[in-house]
Amino acid sequence: MSNSNRATEPVSGVTTGISQKGLSAGAVGVLGAVVIGVSTIAPAYTLTASLGPTVAVVGTQVPAIILVGFIPMLLTAFGYRELNREMPDSGTSFTWGVRAFGPWIGWMTGWGLIAATVIVLSNLAGIAVEFLFLLIAQLSGNPDIADLAFNPFINVVVCLLFMLGATLVSYRDMQTTQKFQYILVGFQVLVLVVFSVVAIVKAVDGEAPDPTAFSWSWFNPFEVPTFSAFAAGLSLSIFIFWGWDVVLTMNEETKDPAKTPGRAAMVTVFVVVSLYLLLAIGLIMFAGVGDGELGLANEDISANVFFALSDPILGPLAFLVSLAVLSSSAASLQSTAVGPARTLLAMGHYGALPKKFARVSPRFFTPGYSTIVSAVVASVFYAVMRLVSENVLTDTILSLGMMICFYYGLTAFACVWYFRRQWFDSARSFFFTFLFPLVGGAILAVLFVTTLIDSMDPAYGSGSSVGGVGLVFVLGVGIIGIGIVIMIWQAIKRPAFFRGETLTADAPPSLRRR
Repeated sequence: MSNSNRATEPVSGVTTGISQKGLSAGAVGVLGAVVIGVSTIAPAYTLTASLGPTVAVVGTQVPAIILVGFIPMLLTAFGYRELNREMPDSGTSFTWGVRAFGPWIGWMTGWGLIAATVIVLSNLAGIAVEFLFLLIAQLSGNPDIADLAFNPFINVVVCLLFMLGATLVSYRDMQTTQKFQYILVGFQVLVLVVFSVVAIVKAVDGEAPDPTAFSWSWFNPFEVPTFSAFAAGLSLSIFIFWGWDVVLTMNEETKDPAKTPGRAAMVTVFVVVSLYLLLAIGLIMFAGVGDGELGLANEDISANVFFALSDPILGPLAFLVSLAVLSSSAASLQSTAVGPARTLLAMGHYGALPKKFARVSPRFFTPGYSTIVSAVVASVFYAVMRLVSENVLTDTILSLGMMICFYYGLTAFACVWYFRRQWFDSARSFFFTFLFPLVGGAILAVLFVTTLIDSMDPAYGSGSSVGGVGLVFVLGVGIIGIGIVIMIWQAIKRPAFFRGETLTADAPPSLRRR
């Protein structure tokens, strides 16, 4: 190994700028980063659960809603790209938040990322368990096997095994992660493309249960019936596009840290939106938007439309769709672990958390300690919530939207503020460091506040409440509150970071022309 790959000591208070952390430099190229980004988004799992409810609200305008929901993610991605060009650091939102707004807001931005990904990790493991038993039931012809996934003890044990496997892969070097993801993501995308194309062909040939002729009007957002449908589309984007930012947390491990992560992030979001549009068009043409037996608006199949339509579309190869969703959730489980581990590493490195979080595996050059901590916390979180109440787990997952809006929005605003001296240097600076991230951040801020208000109603989510206030609101605010308490404790134990001695705020950006 070259000296550039050797582990370095955490910042001790002398260096106040961006610094290396001992990760394996040059391990990830653009293709590898895109594959890991697509894996984290988990298109097979995400769309099978969200397509039905969206059709029920907007009908054939799903493609338009996907594009409308894509806008805030794309605008925010531009801000991420500019920040990464200036400061390629594994801490991403945390580090950029500190540099723009100071240690307190930066710390909470990092907390939002960590909290969101821990919730998602536990959820993905649970989904993987359900689809594992569903696949076994399909292959064996015994539908009763699928019910085993809902036995709390079996569910938790198998879930923990999934988490263990994902942790072992994540702990090893990035080359292992990439090889693992190439197989699972490649298979997932191939099955989804075949699934969509066959659905379109059968619809055109009249072999579909409710063939619906394709129309370009499906892409017209002005034909979405109500403003609430627009709001639903924006909320949808939080879930179906979230995860692309994982490619930026690997920036210190890419072949060109200043350019590769930004390019990979942009390619990732465009690949995913294209796949979503192809799937939406194919299934609308095949099954229609009614509430009949196989209609996409049928509530009985809305939780998993791919499974319901896999047999009519692919016949004896229907099991491949369940296998694709299983591989989607399993691959995402492993790749999602990349983000929080590297954020925790950066927080430990700069003294915002105990130094042990900054430990890098001397063999694999990965954030070993932080990876294990992320996995353990996610595993304990899932086990406790699953055994306490299915409603609590469901409402915790619903609170995920708040966390995502919280840290995505703060990161977008960090871009705007950090580059404030360069807004009018050029047309490029005006759009990419000011206008685009400002609009993206504003949309996310509105969604955050709207979700906070709506979730106060117990009807939002499972119907559970605490003192008459919706459980989703209590959990969302509670997670942020826990972060504030931990931050204050760290400020008492580790004051150097909070005094700006280990990572300075508002360092002048370079004036190089790009």
